[in-house]
Amino acid sequence: MKYISLGKDKQIVTLSEGIFKGLADDGSLFMPEEIPILDPSFYNRFTDLSLQEIAYNVLLPYVEDELNGDALKKIVQETFSFPIPLENICGPIYSLELFHGPTQAFKDVGARFLSRLMSHLHPVKKRKMVVLTATSGDTGGAVAHGFYKVPGIEVVILYPKGKISPYQENQMTSLGHNIHAIAVEGVFDDCQNLVKRAFNDGELRKEVMITSANSINLGRLLPQMVYYFWGVAALRKKMPGINPVICVPSGNFGNITAAVMAFRMGLPVKRFVAATNVNDVVPRYLNDGIYDPRQTIETYANAMDVGNPNNFPRLFHLFNKDLDKLRQIFSAISITDKQILETIQSVKQQYDYLLDPHSSTGFLCLNQSLHDDEKGFFISTAHPVKFVEIIEKVLPQESERLIKEFGADKVPNNILKSMPVSYNVLKEKLLEV
Repeated sequence: MKYISLGKDKQIVTLSEGIFKGLADDGSLFMPEEIPILDPSFYNRFTDLSLQEIAYNVLLPYVEDELNGDALKKIVQETFSFPIPLENICGPIYSLELFHGPTQAFKDVGARFLSRLMSHLHPVKKRKMVVLTATSGDTGGAVAHGFYKVPGIEVVILYPKGKISPYQENQMTSLGHNIHAIAVEGVFDDCQNLVKRAFNDGELRKEVMITSANSINLGRLLPQMVYYFWGVAALRKKMPGINPVICVPSGNFGNITAAVMAFRMGLPVKRFVAATNVNDVVPRYLNDGIYDPRQTIETYANAMDVGNPNNFPRLFHLFNKDLDKLRQIFSAISITDKQILETIQSVKQQYDYLLDPHSSTGFLCLNQSLHDDEKGFFISTAHPVKFVEIIEKVLPQESERLIKEFGADKVPNNILKSMPVSYNVLKEKLLEV
């Protein structure tokens, strides 16, 4: 398996090269040169396989040139070491809960896989490596915990100052050691643009070996395919032969890109729905055919506050840049803050199920999209405990319970580093790490 860049240069690299470069030399993203279709025999038995067995079968074609079977099994066992239950919320709607990992967010899967893949492919004994990533909330905590105390690797995380929850901030800033969290005086897109500039800075990369743990990295993208296989298998155990509708809360569009890659591998899915907040560049594009990124708008679903989704070129590539083909199995809906709160409140009151703001968009968009004969699941991306300040607006008793049960009133307990939106300042920090 080779990987190809999506820019004009069409750079072809190995898995290792793609993982450690992060971006191609022209600044574009890498994608598998081809998407392998799994043998039909796999789909005849995948409802009987464990999560780890499914992960091994799905990921092997992408890594087998550089990882032997035993190494992949070890990485898979360490990555998929927590449950991913499929819970029925009401009638045709199910929730695939991806918040049972160490930082209570779906990004634990990608971060854990990437850290172990990097450690195996590049022991970094001779030269220190810096993992540079931007976060709008959950990525930072997952990356921090995934790479914590990994020998030879320093981690620099950029996040928008004052625009993530205290619980999220604590997960990033309280570790120390090789984890360096920096509050940027801007929005997530500013953080993301700083990371892009660092990767495109040839002078810097001669001095520092940098790579990324954002969803731009192949090592984050590939393992996210696995839980879609797991979700469909779990649903087919209940309803044999079902082809579900899958709804994914979407900000940078990496998660739903992985879902479509799973579909291209043969996973039986009827169609996909991207749930967005009012940062609605993709819903607008599907409606009018004009791709028009805009300034980020802050919302209650802060991990989805992305005005220019990094991974959309990957998604579009899977449809050969044909908008009509994309529209055939893909739709996108934009949800307001008011709708987010109303859904959190109503779902708890009607079905006794507590949603975080991002999962709220998933439930509502799926509910709006399903036809009478359809069933589906949405991705529950984070535990509500990470957003007690939002929950409190409509369900104060639930907020109090979460605080008492999880200690969700924790605040960052170290001296925070902060910086202006300045690439020169970031460059100095990276040279100092």
